[in-house]
Amino acid sequence: MRFAEACYNAIMVLTASDAKKLSVGDSAPDFRLPDVDGKTYSLADFSRSEGLLVIFMCNHCPYVKAKITDMNGLYEKFGARVALVGINSNDPDYPGEGMEQMKRFAKERDIHFAYLLDETQAVARAYGATCTPDPFLFDKKRKLVFHGRINDAREPDDTPSEATMEQNIETMLAGGKIEKWFDPSIGCSIKWSER
Repeated sequence: MRFAEACYNAIMVLTASDAKKLSVGDSAPDFRLPDVDGKTYSLADFSRSEGLLVIFMCNHCPYVKAKITDMNGLYEKFGARVALVGINSNDPDYPGEGMEQMKRFAKERDIHFAYLLDETQAVARAYGATCTPDPFLFDKKRKLVFHGRINDAREPDDTPSEATMEQNIETMLAGGKIEKWFDPSIGCSIKWSER
């Protein structure tokens, strides 16, 4: 297993999120995707919340693994007011990915927010997601207010000194304007399918 993990790690490409597709004020693209709980969710299923945080993530990326505690913390703190949705857009045939691995990962990491599979990768393309994690924060009208990092830790072993996403969610909920709407996240590249 260690050799296989080393091989997978060797082909990971460190990538930053970019703002080429969605810009501040753009509407959240719709989706209809299956969850690890067996249900299918669309954007409308999260319409009652005061905000929506969509995080493109996966199972194997060390950057995602390093931020899972923070993601769970955001869900615990804001989940009653801000819907949090994880979307896995990696090629489901990539080692460690696919629905069964997602179910295992969600159970092991105690994930209680929706964790959806974007098997065709169409949703990632619609949002312009490039890395894992790649978070997008939308307001009550589902307009983009922030695209970027969860915190300022650049490497998986770094200790963050700024809770960027938490601060931005608080600003949004208070009716304030987020000054820096794009602050790139960094992580593994999305594993695009060759199908």
